[in-house]
Parts: sequence; C-alpha cells; structure tokens
Amino acid sequence: MSSSQPAPEPFDRRRRRIRRDRAMARFQQHGFLTAHIAEELLGRLDLVERSFTRALVLGVADDQIAAALRAQGMWVVCADASFSAARATGGVQCDEDRLPFADGAFDLVMSAGVLDSVNDLPGALVLARRALKPDGLFMAGFAGAGSLPRLRAAMLQADLAGDVGVAPRIHPQVDVRSAGDLLARAGFALPVADGEALEARYRSLDGLLADLRFGAQGGVLSGDRPRLGRMQAAAAHGAFLGQADIDGRVSETFEIVYLIGWAPDESQPRPARRGSAVASLATALKSKPD
Repeated sequence: MSSSQPAPEPFDRRRRRIRRDRAMARFQQHGFLTAHIAEELLGRLDLVERSFTRALVLGVADDQIAAALRAQGMWVVCADASFSAARATGGVQCDEDRLPFADGAFDLVMSAGVLDSVNDLPGALVLARRALKPDGLFMAGFAGAGSLPRLRAAMLQADLAGDVGVAPRIHPQVDVRSAGDLLARAGFALPVADGEALEARYRSLDGLLADLRFGAQGGVLSGDRPRLGRMQAAAAHGAFLGQADIDGRVSETFEIVYLIGWAPDESQPRPARRGSAVASLATALKSKPD
C-alpha cells in the first residue's frame, strides 16, 4: 500500500510571510512597483460603468487601493500574507490560495503585486472567483515572465564565478498568455490578460536589491540556495554594472501582467468562441445592460 505525498510547493509560505513583514517598515520608499500596479488598476476601474459596494483587496503592503475604494463609499476587506500588513489595515492574514471568505461575499476583488509568488495560482483564481457575486469583477496585476533580465544575467555570472553550479535565485514567472488561460480555466467570464513593460534605472545592484527586498518583491523560493561568497558577490555587481547605459545607470525591466475577469452571470454578453477564449479589453470593461 503506497501513500501519496503532496507535490512540493515552489514558494516557502513562512519565508514569504516573514519577508513581507520585514518589508513593511520601508515599503513606502521602495514599493514603487506595487504602487504603479495599484494606480493602473484603479485607472482601469474608473472605466467600468457600474458601481460596487463590497470589495476584497488581496495584498495590502500599502493602503492605496483600499483607501481609494473606501473613498468611493465601498465596504472594503483587506487580506495579506503579512501579519504586519494585515494588522495595519485591520484586515485578515491569509495566503491568496487559502482564502477564508464565503462564496459571493464581494462584488469586487482587486490585487496588486502579490499573485506572482502564490503557490497555487490556479486555485487562488478559483477562490477569488468564488468570493465574487455573479457579475462581480476581478482585477489583478503582478510581475510576469521576462522581468528582471539584468538581475538574472548578474546572478548567472555570480554562480559561474563559484564552484557549486547555477542555483535558482529568481522566481518562475507567468507570461501573459498563460495568465489569460488560467483566468479562463478558473471560470471567469470575459477574461482579459495584457501586459506592460515598466523600466527602472539603477546606479548599483544594491539599489535594485533594496527595492526588491523592501518592496515585498524579494525571493521566497522553497529550499536552500548557496550563499554568494565574496568573489561571487563581486562578480554579480560587476556583471550588473557592465550592463549600464552611457550615463552609468542600469535599466532594469519589470514585465507586468494584468488580469480582468467577471464572475459569470446570465446577463453578460457572450462573445464568439475563439481559440484563446480571451475577450477584448473594451468588451470586458463594459457594464451589464440595464
């Protein structure tokens, strides 16, 4: 008689909680990526020609989205893997793939900058859809595939400078097409996935690492990786600066994935079936007919 073992999780849940807690003290100075995603999501929400009353915000390292929704008169619940972030917003500490909320509890779910490090992203999307009332709206954004090419190159050179081989140091990431497929498989109607490249410029590798660490975007992969020795660290810094532009700054890229989907409802338009099952953004942002 054989006993089945659960599949190993790519991300360390405890490490993720601890590192998000650590980031909170300096998040306002380093959380530009989450702030940009939140601003973009709120701008897209403004295009939706209908009102919402009960919202769930997943990932609340700052209060940007929750404050904007409350200013519109919504009742808002915040949730974050970080105890510090959840406590600061009067919210709930939980992982996005283990939501404790009742089905149909909200008519809007928004998330900025956290879904890229969720162990069970398909499950998290299903739970978000179930937490929505029929015709409720889901909106999310996170760093996707192709992000941090300069850092990847620098870390590769660091590992090659050592004698223990190449170690996984940066998260596996989801591309736009795969994200759209996951949204459709989770049962969302009118699913939309699109992307945006955001560029940030750095004078040193330390500046980038500080933004990742204290912007709650640092590494939370499961398992242990060999620490960089002095020679390897020097190789990483040299390789990073070797990619600098003429002004001495390195341009790093974050490829942001945005997701929009609606909880199914009989009143929604039914677009023609297509291979990708992804509707146009304009169609997805329309309100249901009166």
